[in-house]
Amino acid sequence: MAANRLGGRRGRAAGGGAAGRPRSPARSPGLQRRPARATVKYNRRELQRRLDTEQWIDRRLEELYRGREGEMPDEVNIDELLELGTDEERAHKLQDILKSCTANTEDFIRELLVLLKGLPKQQVLQHPTPEEPPLRDPPMGGGDSPPPQHP
Repeated sequence: MAANRLGGRRGRAAGGGAAGRPRSPARSPGLQRRPARATVKYNRRELQRRLDTEQWIDRRLEELYRGREGEMPDEVNIDELLELGTDEERAHKLQDILKSCTANTEDFIRELLVLLKGLPKQQVLQHPTPEEPPLRDPPMGGGDSPPPQHP
């Protein structure tokens, strides 16, 4: 049977149609093809909106700290801001993060608060707190081993 497959492959390559390309395995009629997108837990629009917000933050921080990049905060954690209950708390947190900035940060804070409206928090990327059990993804490869424990 393997010889038949090998012979079939040679015959196809010699015919000139798809030379050099591996032949895809035959699919049984009962199997459906999986979608090509990798957006399982979040829809594409939410992911794109979050990415756009992160890129906007990076661009604006570079503008605010131009010439003083060493003073720039390592990150502005969107999820930490989303966990806060009100815009006033978020603004206070942002002022604390940007305290080393000598430029006016009011516009940045106001615009970021608008961008954060309706932005979902990414549960999967967060570290569990001691009172919350860790999120478990289905094991890759079919094993039932528990996720690694972090000290």
